[in-house]
Amino acid sequence: MNRFLADVVPIVVAIPMIMLVGLISFFSLDQSFLLSVVFSLVGGGLTYWLGSLYFTSRFLKKHQLTRKEYQYIKKNIEEAKPKIWRVQKALISVRHLSSFKQRTDMIKMIRRIYSLTKKEPKRFYKAEPFYYSHLDSATELAEKYVFLAQQPKKNKELELSLSETRKTLKELNKTIEKDLYKVLSDDIDILNFELDVAKQTIQTRKESKIDESRRLK
Repeated sequence: MNRFLADVVPIVVAIPMIMLVGLISFFSLDQSFLLSVVFSLVGGGLTYWLGSLYFTSRFLKKHQLTRKEYQYIKKNIEEAKPKIWRVQKALISVRHLSSFKQRTDMIKMIRRIYSLTKKEPKRFYKAEPFYYSHLDSATELAEKYVFLAQQPKKNKELELSLSETRKTLKELNKTIEKDLYKVLSDDIDILNFELDVAKQTIQTRKESKIDESRRLK
């Protein structure tokens, strides 16, 4: 169960329920227009609440999370969103051609970690260093670099500071890359296992064909 569907489906179900309850109350039960509206809103609200409980329960069960765990993860992911926007804005505005690929790679990796943990909340536990430390560092360094680079006059000390910030961002880029690999570690392990199984199957078939060919001779 996708989190988006868990949020949207109860609304989609509640809207026609509002209309249905209102029509039944007004035409079949001979209630006043005002009471029919009240009944329809209550019926729609109750439908939305029950639907939300059901689909949220399915979502949490699928991802093996308690409601408390999910609220904790959701809070951290929501707090990260404006930071990601800030670091992306800062990195894009940097005018330094030789570090362009490094900066675009960092943006891609940050957004990938965010999208993966938002889609599959349990991955958050593998990305905790990213959310608690590395994202903040990237945001602060990128904004500091932009601020220094925008100064009209640059002396040796300022140029040295810009150079050191670029080096630190390069190191941080490698750290965030490791964060992404950690988030994907289970997928990589599964893929490697499947590759080993596939190789073993191919090898077994080859050996079987060789044995069969020897028997025919």
